Amino acid sequence: MSDLRFVHMGFGADAVDYQEAWDEQRRVHAARFADEVPDTVLLLEHPPVYTAGRRTDPSERPLDGTPVIDVDRGGKITWHGPGQLVGYPIQKLPRPVDVIAHVRRLEEALIRACAEYGLETTRIEGRSGVWVLGDPVEQRLGGLSLDFDPRIADEEFDPRMNGPEYAPSNAGQRREDRKIAAIGIRVAKGVTMHGFALNVNPDNRWFDRIIPCGIRDAGVASLAGELGRDITIEEVVPVVERHLREVMAEAVLAPRVIEKPAAV
Repeated sequence: MSDLRFVHMGFGADAVDYQEAWDEQRRVHAARFADEVPDTVLLLEHPPVYTAGRRTDPSERPLDGTPVIDVDRGGKITWHGPGQLVGYPIQKLPRPVDVIAHVRRLEEALIRACAEYGLETTRIEGRSGVWVLGDPVEQRLGGLSLDFDPRIADEEFDPRMNGPEYAPSNAGQRREDRKIAAIGIRVAKGVTMHGFALNVNPDNRWFDRIIPCGIRDAGVASLAGELGRDITIEEVVPVVERHLREVMAEAVLAPRVIEKPAAV
């Protein structure tokens, strides 16, 4: 692979407005497509903002009309803000692009980063991102079967209107599966955009105003919350950067295999 560079756009008091970061992504994307720059990862924090991917349903947006920025990535609605490390890898991939392999590499780097802090995380089949697994249903708080969970059984049930009992930010107290890092990407002209958001020490109550990633039966987590101690973006940035570099360096980039229909 080509050299990989990391650009720290801004953290804390220097958090980067979403539109500014999006414009910079597009600028770097065009330069990478033209081979004017190497593969690049933009690392930053955003001020509080909701963004909606192309698959977001109207029913998943804030009920109070809070502004949402519609973006051209995959996935659904999420939140970005203080205490969350956001990374935008802009990487040229061989065509036809293997999007799933790119997502798996990002997940692997974040899984390794969390493991360095002693937190076991994993993937969940059919759900992108990095997850902290909950207890088996029968061992969770209350021990209710999913058959009795209104989020699953009642199509009209809305966790946003039912207080903290069903809030995504309280999934850890309910001992449910909870997402610690979201991933949503776009590939244009063989070059990736958008990327990942790792919850380091945010106020996860921001997620309670939406249906995060369109998932109603799970919640969100953070490194600080799971580890039970203070942890900062500044502490985590070099760890995530190192694991991203290692995973991308280890990767054998290959075009997506297209299976031809069998001859009749």
